Amino acid sequence: MSVQQTIESRLREALSPSHLEVINESHMHSVPANSETHFKLVIVSEAFRGKRPVQRHQLVYSLLNHEREQGVHALAMHTYAPDEWETVQSAPASPKCMGGGK
Repeated sequence: MSVQQTIESRLREALSPSHLEVINESHMHSVPANSETHFKLVIVSEAFRGKRPVQRHQLVYSLLNHEREQGVHALAMHTYAPDEWETVQSAPASPKCMGGGK
């Protein structure tokens, strides 16, 4: 199973999201081809209702601790409760990498 698939599985199991996007953005960074080190996460879940953004991110980090220890370098998290998602309907675009000569 790829790192991306593992991340998707862990998040689906733990958060039962109504919307989930796990996007491998490693190609946008100075890493070897086919790397799985940089991910954008768009997660819509009732589990986030009433939680501040830092609490939401801490929850996701705790769920993906093993992947972070095994080489996932960056997680760009966009976390929403369902009513928040209804309002925005999309996550912001990721910025271009500024490091590593790219």
